[in-house]
Parts: sequence; C-alpha cells; structure tokens
Amino acid sequence: MTWSPKRLDQLGHVSRGRSRHRPRDAAHLYGGPFPFIQTGDVKHAGLYITEYQQTYSEAGLAQSKLWPAGTLCITIAANIADTAILGIDACFPDSVIGFIPDPDEADARFVKYLFDATIQRQVKQFTQGAAQDNLSQEKLLSLEFNVPKVDEQKNIASILSNYDNLIGINNRRIALLEESARLLYREWFVYLRFPGHECVKNVDGIPEGWEKKKLCDIAAINRKNLSGSFEGKIEYIDIASVSPGRIDETTAYEFRDAPSRARRIVQHGDIIWSCVRPNRRSHAVIWNPPENLIASTGFVIISPRNLPASFLYQALTTDSFVGYLANHAKGAAYPAVVAADFERAEVLVPRDSLLLAFNEFVEPQLFQTHKLMQQNEKLKQARDLLLPRLMNGEFAV
Repeated sequence: MTWSPKRLDQLGHVSRGRSRHRPRDAAHLYGGPFPFIQTGDVKHAGLYITEYQQTYSEAGLAQSKLWPAGTLCITIAANIADTAILGIDACFPDSVIGFIPDPDEADARFVKYLFDATIQRQVKQFTQGAAQDNLSQEKLLSLEFNVPKVDEQKNIASILSNYDNLIGINNRRIALLEESARLLYREWFVYLRFPGHECVKNVDGIPEGWEKKKLCDIAAINRKNLSGSFEGKIEYIDIASVSPGRIDETTAYEFRDAPSRARRIVQHGDIIWSCVRPNRRSHAVIWNPPENLIASTGFVIISPRNLPASFLYQALTTDSFVGYLANHAKGAAYPAVVAADFERAEVLVPRDSLLLAFNEFVEPQLFQTHKLMQQNEKLKQARDLLLPRLMNGEFAV
C-alpha cells in the first residue's frame, strides 16, 4: 500500500493548550474536579494518560479548555515531543499541543507511534543549541511525514498497542500491590490497629515496646560511593528518570563518560530519595538490581540495618515524612534537603514480631512488583524493535 507525505494539520485538528491567567500558580485556579495534565504527566504516561498530579477549579477551567478523551498530547517545552493520548477529558497548558484526528485521515495511536519512531528525531533539529528546549506549533506543522491510509494506520496501531495494553495491565497490577502495602502500613503503624493492639498498653501515645529512632540509627545514609578510578560500564539513575515508587529508565555509560554526579552505589534493599524538590516524591526501593547500578549524587541512598526494607520504605514515603522533608528543604527555585536532614528524621519502630509479620506479607508483593516491571521492560523492548519497521512500511499489515 502507498504512503504519502502529510503535515499534522492535514490529519486532524491541531491547537495549543491554554493557561491564560497570570500568575499561573494562583491558588484559586487549582484543587477542583478538572484534571490538569502537565508535560511530566505526558512523559511518564504509557499509551494513554489516566494519572495526573494537579487539577483545575472552575476558575482554572474558565481560563483554560477541556479537551476530550482521545486527544493526542504533544509536549513542546521541557520534554520535547513526548506524546500520549488522553484517556480522560482534561485541560493542559500551552506547553502542550493537542491533536484530534480526523477519523477519515488518521488514528491517534498511529500518530503517537509515528512521533516515537521518527518525528522526535526530526524535532531535535529545531531545538539543538537553544538555551531552553522548546518547539513552536508553527515549526511542528512545517514537518511532513509519510503515512498510509487510515485503515492501515489502524492495523499498525493495533499491533503496537497490544504491547502497550499489556504494559498497562501490568502497571495496574503493580499499583494494586503498592496500594495494598501502603494500606497495611497505615493500618498497623499509623492508626495503630495492628494484630493484638487491644492487649498492648500505650505509653505517651506509643505502644509499649515500640520506639522512636533516628533514621541514622537504623539505616546507613550514602553508604558507599564510586571513586574516580573506577573502570567499566554502569547503569545510571538520574533524578528525571525516577517517579514515585519506580525507576522509569536507566542510562548505560562507560564510567569515564558518565556524568560527574554518577557516584552513589545502589544495592538490593536500598531506598533512593531525591534531595531536590522532595515533595515530588522521586523515590524507589531497589529490588535485585544489576551490580553496576549507580545513582546521581542528587539522591540520598538509605540502606536499612536490621529491619526490613519493606517496612522502612513505607515509613519513608508517608505524607508525614514527605512533609518533614518539604519543611526542611532550602532554596527558592529548587528547594532541596541534604543527607543530614534524613539522618535526623525520626521513625517509629515497632516490636520485631510485628516487623516480621509485616515483611512476610509485603516482601512477596515487592518481589511480584519487580517481576512485573521486568516483564514491562521486555514488552517495551519488543515493541521498540518492531516500531521502526512498521513505521517505515517495511512490514505489510
């Protein structure tokens, strides 16, 4: 079948998001029922966007626009040409372009995969060398790319979306496992409704036998760093590649070519926490990592001593702990904490028998979460091998 050159506006409606109010951070714009999708939400989404960090109020909606589910979101600032399809009706700012396909001309999934396969590379020529990455709508619409008829687009998109649908199912299973661990921690160690709590006395609001301890007494902080004399390959974790609860990607380097911040050695059971903007919750617990996994010095690496990582990770990701870090962060543009702030933090540690019981329930969930994440990586690799061949017409469908 023939493929012909088209511009994006020949395949559907293209328009920039809206965020007209100044200042943009006015409190009355937020906290309502309308999802507000930002560039980071697009970057961390899969095929469809269903999760978001912010919402608009009625006032926020009035100075913006509600886009329908099925709209392809294209970032033009910060994360250039990242794409994902709205799975819900939502607003987004002018750093995102919305594309609504003409049903006779395009399939939104195909266009999204086309960006992944080819258009992102074309876009780089418009942003290389700029002080700040950005892409105008005019420049985006100047690009032409080859596309087949809409029926073939749908066939190609269906093949590729099968991989993303399986990834989405695994992500939902991961979310359920993570939520189960959070709820159990909250029930036992926040609300203090642990097994046998009726028979335990409270002393100054703390169950008898429990103790508040400084984090430095129950965990090592930044236990070990790589020296400049290290030779070999590493898998590098940067702050931008970590979202709440997971590492989204790592970057392979020869150590001599790696960023100078690639120093923190990460091992099984360690907890990594971003020092910059801690309220964004860039953290993860590390499970069976490769031996050469190295994190940026922008992270604090917390290694539990004599208590399960499953317990300590939940303790260090509660709202109260995040609030503690946010209150101690210094700096206006990029508020940050330091290792000493973690060391001074207090953790309520229960009796050993409760720690053991909690770990027996949660550790298998951590293992299952890790296996599902590994499956997702294999699915992504298979999809990405197939993607360019389908997008250049090498395979007939």
